Amino acid sequence: MESVFGFVCKDFAVVVADASSVHSILVHKTNEDKIMHLDSHKLLGASGETGDRAQFTEFIQKNVALYQFRNGIPLTTSAAANFTRGELATALRKNPYMVNIILAGYDKETGPSLYFIDYIASLHKLDRAAFGYGSYFALSMMDRYHRLDMTLEEAIELADKCIFEIRKRLVVGPPNFLIKIVDKDGARLHSWRMSIEESHAPVVN
Repeated sequence: MESVFGFVCKDFAVVVADASSVHSILVHKTNEDKIMHLDSHKLLGASGETGDRAQFTEFIQKNVALYQFRNGIPLTTSAAANFTRGELATALRKNPYMVNIILAGYDKETGPSLYFIDYIASLHKLDRAAFGYGSYFALSMMDRYHRLDMTLEEAIELADKCIFEIRKRLVVGPPNFLIKIVDKDGARLHSWRMSIEESHAPVVN
């Protein structure tokens, strides 16, 4: 029951993901960060099989860092999206990764942008995107309320509306979400939306 969605506005982009790590009918944890920082101005939100998601997103992150180390300049958001799409397309013919990606970034020349990349290596630049069962509700809310000229406060309010609908309407709604933003000041965590706190069992001697 994963939910990852994002949208872009005039000065920033927002990526939101649930924080549940699930296998079959079991929830292993509810504080998983599914939005990776590719570099100082890029976010990569991913959904899919846990192992594929962790392995592929780390592979992309390290290769983006390697490019910047070798060349002295970072990849643009468009270049990072096309590199990610190329790696998925290559893997598709060998050992496919079951992972869907929303890549958001901010470039000095072009401003914020958001890319939709699915597990069969389709790539689209969009104003809003979503993956997982929560996409049924997030997409409808974003279609209704999203505007390119939204302020950050309005954008977070829209993210909260999407989270509320996902929790309310999904038969097994994820309890916790995290919201990250990227703008001219960089990529960063904005806030968590928690309804379940992780607790640790007491140690028994």
